[in-house]
Amino acid sequence: MRSPALVLGALFCALAVVAGAFGAHALRERLGPEALALWETAARYLMYGGLGLALLGAVTLQFPRPALGLAAGLLGAGTVVFAGSVGALALGGPRWLGAVTPVGGLLIVLGFLLFAWAVVRG
Repeated sequence: MRSPALVLGALFCALAVVAGAFGAHALRERLGPEALALWETAARYLMYGGLGLALLGAVTLQFPRPALGLAAGLLGAGTVVFAGSVGALALGGPRWLGAVTPVGGLLIVLGFLLFAWAVVRG
């Protein structure tokens, strides 16, 4: 059995490391302190989402539950929206993306809460 959440989680983690290194080396001289802090936040939350998805995927392999699939979808989408919008803002993206960022954060929180609920319900 394969777990798409586990694979996506691992890919998010790898991308987070690449983004962090890119920020530390290629962007350090090009971005101001505020923009660089935004970039680091995007990379950090990409890692959080990746680790959460990987854990969720591993749990799903042992205890398949429909709610876990929904949790993975929420967590994955939230991570893309949150990290993507913050990263784009760091690179000078349109300011309206700042209004999209909390939606991503909410999806991440809902994904983790549904994960917890599915585990408790067994």
